[in-house]
Order: sequence, then structure tokens, then C-alpha cells
Amino acid sequence: MKPTIFYCYDAYCGWCYGFSPVIKKLTENYSDRVEFEVLSGGMIVPEQPVPISATAHFIDKAYPTVEELTGIKFGTDFLWHIKHPELSDWFPNSEMAAIAMCIFKELYPHRQVEFAADLQYALNFEGRDLTDKEAYRHLLEKYSINEEAFYEKLNSDVFKEQAHYEFQLCKQLQVTGFPCVLIQIAETKFHLLARGYTNYEDLSTRLEAVLKEINA
Repeated sequence: MKPTIFYCYDAYCGWCYGFSPVIKKLTENYSDRVEFEVLSGGMIVPEQPVPISATAHFIDKAYPTVEELTGIKFGTDFLWHIKHPELSDWFPNSEMAAIAMCIFKELYPHRQVEFAADLQYALNFEGRDLTDKEAYRHLLEKYSINEEAFYEKLNSDVFKEQAHYEFQLCKQLQVTGFPCVLIQIAETKFHLLARGYTNYEDLSTRLEAVLKEINA
């Protein structure tokens, strides 16, 4: 049985967006030796809707640092909402993207990391509102997902409960920020591989050390 890497992320986390190329490369290079599972962290689940204006100033100050350190680019359609929060109709909420992730995991368990990256690109580059059901339509085509079945599941309590279970699981794993990468090597034993943005070289070195320990 292969060990499992848990990639704890949130669709709304800018640092996770910057980390996407790293975790995708890790998946490409290690999927023959390790299973990968994406867990949505529920970074933004307010009891009452909160407009983007509440966090826009913080994001505006932070995104250039993310770009500089990771090499990722935020798109003009996303940044418009950050630069003009008073005109934006965005009320960020992690829930719908997490539900979509759960649906996708059921359909394509081996492409979870790829889908997570696509969700982040949809938000942070293309400027799609992930609380809007239409924001997912282009991905249904890309992954040949039946539209009617997808939207039925998106509205179902079953997948909503799954998403909230993942939020709780991240808390149980003591994940306090995103991205966070853990590897499970026994039923109750986990190794922390990354907390916060980590480059590929460091991440793969840590993973190699753990795999060597497992095989010893």
C-alpha cells in the first residue's frame, strides 16, 4: 500500500495558487510511489456574507510578494476586484469550491491536484467568482463531466457534508494555515512536509527522506 500525501489547501488561498506548480510537479514525479489527496481547508466560511472589501487591502499588499516568490501571475480580471472593492459584487466563501472538489474527487481520484490548480487559476487569473455556479461550467467541458449530474451534486447535502468534513479533518490534523502538505505513514502517524509556500527542491528532498525511512 502506497503512503498518502494530504495536500491541505483552500481555493481562496493566494499562497496555494502560487504553490500549485510545485504540488503539480510533485504529483507528476511521485504518483507511482505515493497517493495524493486534496483536502479543502474552509479558509473562508463566514456565518454572514462578507464582501471582498473586507480583505481587498490585505490581498493588494500581499499578492506582489506571492508573485515575486513563486513566479505565479495574478490576472487583471481578478485584480480588478481587489483594486476596486467598492464596485465588486464578490462575497468570498470557500464552501462551493470545496463541494466541487469533493464531486471531482469521486469522479477522478487521481487528478485531484490538477483540479485544485484549475479552480485556483479560475479565481486568481481568470477572475471567476467561485461562489457562482457558472464559474465551474468551463471545467466540466475540460474534464468531460456531465453538466446535469454535476449541478445536481453541487446542490446536494451529501457533498456539502463531505466538504465540511474536510474542513474539520484539516483542523484535526492541526493545519493552521495553507498550503500544508502532510504524508501519512501509519494509521495515526503523519509527517509534515510543508507548512506555507515551499519550493520544489525542498519539498522533494523532505519527501525522499520520509520514503527512505518508510522503506528502511
